[in-house]
Amino acid sequence: MSEYEKATFAAGCFWGVEAAFANVAGVISTRVGYTGGTVSNPTYEEVCTGRTGHAEAVEVTYDPSLVSFDHLLIRFWSLHDPTTKDRQGPDVGSQYRSAIFTHSREQEEKAHASLERMDRSGRFARPIVTEILPASDFWPAEEYHQQYFRKHGHSCGIGF
Repeated sequence: MSEYEKATFAAGCFWGVEAAFANVAGVISTRVGYTGGTVSNPTYEEVCTGRTGHAEAVEVTYDPSLVSFDHLLIRFWSLHDPTTKDRQGPDVGSQYRSAIFTHSREQEEKAHASLERMDRSGRFARPIVTEILPASDFWPAEEYHQQYFRKHGHSCGIGF
């Protein structure tokens, strides 16, 4: 049995991002939550104020023998517009920023290389503003946010 790894991504509202990663072969589990901020155990209401510094994020547990971090990065870039600072569609605020929170030096290097490739690719008309930061405390969101689309029969129109 292989050892599982974690990857953490922020790409706007976490409901759709979570649903997109949950459907990737080799992903063992996903959970939505808050990371990158200064408040311990924040609530959704606190994060929505934009004053905690947290991003809505998805923690992905995956089997690297079945799916690579590079493949997860490709999925990440396809889910959102990484050229808009603190905004995805109608959602505005630092909690909706684009970010990759790395769990190892290898993830950090791959994230930077992937960002540079995407920036040079011409896919986006504007420069990419995605942050690449070391993973910090991840605070799971309230239970009603977990697996939201699966529980409520909704889907999301973000890039997948």
